[in-house]
Amino acid sequence: MLEIIDPAVIGGTLAGVLFVGILAALWIGRWIGKRTIARHGPSAVPNIGSLETAVFALLGLIIAFTFSGALSRFDTRRAQIVDEANAMGTAYLRIDLVPASVQPKLRETFRSYVDSRIETYRRLHDLAAARTELARSQVLQGEVWSQAVAAVRMPGNPPMAELLVLGALNEMFNFSTARAAATLIHPPVIIYAMLIGLALASAFLAGYQTSGERAYDWVHQLAFAGIVAFTVYVILDIEYPRLGFVRIDAMDQVIVNVRQGMK
Repeated sequence: MLEIIDPAVIGGTLAGVLFVGILAALWIGRWIGKRTIARHGPSAVPNIGSLETAVFALLGLIIAFTFSGALSRFDTRRAQIVDEANAMGTAYLRIDLVPASVQPKLRETFRSYVDSRIETYRRLHDLAAARTELARSQVLQGEVWSQAVAAVRMPGNPPMAELLVLGALNEMFNFSTARAAATLIHPPVIIYAMLIGLALASAFLAGYQTSGERAYDWVHQLAFAGIVAFTVYVILDIEYPRLGFVRIDAMDQVIVNVRQGMK
């Protein structure tokens, strides 16, 4: 379960198409408005009314909620990195509770697992390599668990050791699953379709309303198209913070620091 698109490519393409589409919608709206004026006079194109205002307001609302949701998921993913790092550190320390004879092998497997977790996210620029590394970490996860189970059930081991060690490992593995699932949590495609549709509809209505003006204000038209297209691009970039320009890679240093402390 890892990211399946590259927002730097998909987002850039979508933003470019949306930019051109908004300019085209503005032009078409203005062209239809001029034809309406030519047939029925200037009064046929009224000033901005309640319908246009509602569409513009809805566009702003959808952008605000989509942007806010993307930022919320971005913060959640960063928090999950810290949570997993803390769980790793706790689980590693609790290996001290198992018999000393089995600690070296268990610690070595544990460190290999942490290294694989770090490498999985470092390789996300190459999704095939990232998936391979993820599969390796899942194999190591099973090895850590089986070794820990055998260790805590050795004769003479304190009864509480099983609860503390296996509980910490279970929590650590849960965070790895939660992080993988978080990469798949995004708004439904229909939300983005609605956002794009409203942007084009707003542009059409804006162009229609300017049809009574003699001069065509290219500066405002280009600014409107550019701002909306760039906003959609940034939203997509935040939704996929491992593959675009907005990154959370720096947070991985938290796990790296924990790994460096595993002696």
